[in-house]
Amino acid sequence: FIPMEAPTGSAGEFMNSLGKSGYLFPIVGVLEVIIGIMLLLKKWVAFALVLLAPISINIMLFHLFLDIPGAPFALVILIFNGILIFKHWTQYKPLFY
Repeated sequence: FIPMEAPTGSAGEFMNSLGKSGYLFPIVGVLEVIIGIMLLLKKWVAFALVLLAPISINIMLFHLFLDIPGAPFALVILIFNGILIFKHWTQYKPLFY
């Protein structure tokens, strides 16, 4: 929704290669919308957060290795995801017994 300039250098090459695959961005986009709806409706929140965790981690790693100026925003996303997982930790406990 917010116009952004295309990434350049290694970040641009990486994003272009993902875009050329033809399937990755649409799948991630649909998944993010579904996760957002689940979180807003407070249905299956623990499951939504499990789906969101690898996306958040990948965003952080992308910015750490390819686009450092965006790293603070990526860190905020990762922290919010961590806070939500911590808040719902009782639902994850049975996975670790």
